[in-house]
Amino acid sequence: MSKQAIMKAIKDHEVIIIHRHVRPDPDAYGSQAGLATLIQATFPQKQVWITGTAEPSLEFLTMMDEVPDEVFKGALTIVCDTANQARIDDQRYDQGDLLIKIDHHPEVDAYGDIQWVDTTASSTSEMIYQLYSEFAEEGLVLTDEAARLLYAGIVGDTGRFLFPSTTKQTLSYAANLVNFEFDRPALYNEMYKTPVHVAKLKGYVLQNFTVNEAGYSTIRLDRKTLDEFNVSPSETSQLVGLLGDVEGMLAWAFFVEEEDTIRVRLRSKGPVINGIAANHNGGGHPMASGASASSWDETDEIAKELEAVCLKYKNEQAE
Repeated sequence: MSKQAIMKAIKDHEVIIIHRHVRPDPDAYGSQAGLATLIQATFPQKQVWITGTAEPSLEFLTMMDEVPDEVFKGALTIVCDTANQARIDDQRYDQGDLLIKIDHHPEVDAYGDIQWVDTTASSTSEMIYQLYSEFAEEGLVLTDEAARLLYAGIVGDTGRFLFPSTTKQTLSYAANLVNFEFDRPALYNEMYKTPVHVAKLKGYVLQNFTVNEAGYSTIRLDRKTLDEFNVSPSETSQLVGLLGDVEGMLAWAFFVEEEDTIRVRLRSKGPVINGIAANHNGGGHPMASGASASSWDETDEIAKELEAVCLKYKNEQAE
């Protein structure tokens, strides 16, 4: 029912503003801009805006709009790929006429007048393609550019189809998207290119990490280390999957010092870690979550919790 309600809301509003989460990734950009492009192609007379703080590393996908305050009056606002209201980029999201939430994360906030949450989807971009596929016969138009954006979002959130979230449906949708005309090699090159200074930080991490007996690792990237390698906190997102291929590694955490908080990036190959994130002002998927810590002492607490879930997982596997 929610998808029909979403389509009705889109048809009923002449101004549509689409949001996504702070610290965006390819799925945030891909679902937000992919949906916007799809709507604009289908309804050329409508005003469709995308909003949020620009992320330079993702501007190869699209550019954000500067949305004046007055545009929100009477508008339909849609938030993509964001489980909780605190993480919505551009907090004017609630100033429109109607609010829609489209997301694939485990629910944190049940916000929005219309909600479509599907935790079985690999990505919100996959959900946007599903919306298109179900309403294509009613005239919904998917352009080459929309296909490029949605494909990027799916690829990004599935780790190039390596993550367990990749399903038969995910691969089917991706196969349909590659039939559109866009440069896949160029897209991959932009998504996975590594600046020299970030590559050097990767080398530092690989030389200095250790694997605890419980099967976890924690990496501390303080301001001194980031400054030494001239890497910004946002660029460390490129490191998060680095330890996934290490033998014996079950879960890992990157602690990245930002201006007023310590960003926590949690990943797992088995133990459920989103409960840890929820304990520390965060959330996410069972195997991929984010949180924040107010001090290095709090990161020590997170490390202990990570050890506990890894030991529990090992014991369960041994039974």
